[in-house]
Amino acid sequence: MKVIHLKKVKKEKWRSPLFTDTVTKQTPVGEKDRADLNIDYVHFPKNVRNKFHKHSNDQVLIVTEGKGIVATRKKVAKVKKGDIVWAPAGEEHWHGAIKGSKFSHVSVTRAKTKLTQIEK
Repeated sequence: MKVIHLKKVKKEKWRSPLFTDTVTKQTPVGEKDRADLNIDYVHFPKNVRNKFHKHSNDQVLIVTEGKGIVATRKKVAKVKKGDIVWAPAGEEHWHGAIKGSKFSHVSVTRAKTKLTQIEK
C-alpha cells in the first residue's frame, strides 16, 4: 500500500494539440509505478477543453472542482463537482471547462490505454 498526498504530487503543464490551451496535470499513480491503472488529476482553466478523442479502454472521470461539459457526437452534458462520467472504450468524446468556470477531474484508465485524437 502507498499513501499519496496530492499536494506533494508535481503539477506539470500539459500543452498538446489535444487541448484548446494549456492544462495542468498531476499523476499520483501511473505506469511509472508499474500500476495497472493511470490516475491523472487534470485542471482546465476557464473556457479550456480537449478535442474529440477516444481511448482504447474505458475511462472514468470524477469531477473534483468547477463546472464542465462532457460530450459525445450525440449528447452534451453539464457536470459539476461530485459527478462521475464513464466513457466506454472507443467512444468519441471531449470534456472541459464551461465558459467562466475552472474545471478539474480525476481521469482513471487502464495502464497502456491508447488515446487517439479524432481529426473530424
